[in-house]
Amino acid sequence: MEYLNRIFYDGNDVISLPYGDRWRKLRNIILHELLNSSRVRSFGSIREEETSLLMARIEELSAASEPVNLTRMLAAASNALITRAAFGKKYSETEHGKMFLEFVEEASGMFEFSLRDSFPWLGWIDRLNGRDAAVDRLVEKRDASLDSIIQDHLQSSDASRDNIMGILLGNYKGDIPGVSIDLMSIKGTMKGKHHVTDDDLQEMPYMKAVIKELIRLHPPLPIFSRVARDHVNLMGYEVAPSTLVLINAWAIGQDPAYWEEPEKFMPERFLDSSIDFKGHDFHLIPFGSGRRICPGYGFATAAIGHMVANLMLRFDWALPNGAQGEDLDVTERPGFAIGKDSALIVVATINPNI
Repeated sequence: MEYLNRIFYDGNDVISLPYGDRWRKLRNIILHELLNSSRVRSFGSIREEETSLLMARIEELSAASEPVNLTRMLAAASNALITRAAFGKKYSETEHGKMFLEFVEEASGMFEFSLRDSFPWLGWIDRLNGRDAAVDRLVEKRDASLDSIIQDHLQSSDASRDNIMGILLGNYKGDIPGVSIDLMSIKGTMKGKHHVTDDDLQEMPYMKAVIKELIRLHPPLPIFSRVARDHVNLMGYEVAPSTLVLINAWAIGQDPAYWEEPEKFMPERFLDSSIDFKGHDFHLIPFGSGRRICPGYGFATAAIGHMVANLMLRFDWALPNGAQGEDLDVTERPGFAIGKDSALIVVATINPNI
């Protein structure tokens, strides 16, 4: 885990910080200032604007009878949404913004345990195979991009508090009495009829079930880690304090003891079911659980629902050259964030009924 610590500011983010006053303060800022339900709803206009732009791009390709690289287009739309919500503008269109997005993509492929994690004396192998140098270059790219974005906000005369960076820097400058964080923690924290609205999604139970089933089968982080605070006897295994514990969220979501035919895509299993991914049902924990649950899950699931619903409403979809679903390569790429290894190329036809 050493490489991930280096990439994410030596654990200065809310996910990795050890329990203590610093972690409680940062978690309080994130939960009550940045990603509370009201704040997520306030980003609704951004979700609608970026989804509308995505629809327009796909309509152009459909009118020209050109295939759609849905992987690339969804990535671009997601990046625009994230940078607007996080930084207040489309930094994805600036040099340092592009560099930041490159960092995020490259970092997502770094979830490979190095030998030094288990055998520190074998760390020299990572130096020989170039892995140390690759992480050094990634860290330099991270610092150059985020330092530039932060300085841009600090020097702006019309800095706004309607985006995540503006709120964080307001805290940094002492705008909120009794709350203060440093720049390292800020950088560690910076880690969507014709149109479906957020209100419409509340009346779409099957869409919610589809999202739950997608995340059960393909959790965003298949494995995450925690550190034991106390001595625990777990199913006969003695776990000492400070032991690194790896939690396989993917395996839990595939466990036949809890899921009927777990390998099948069956959104119906979530209809008329109270099971959710908010951390209360321990057989579905794609975002973790308890006080360590990922604070951004509400933002992420709102964006997914909005985009998917509009894509389904506006277009009919098919694979090129008459290919069927069973012909699709669904191999997943390696890394700490799950994704399809090859791009999803599809043919979009505008829905004639809208």
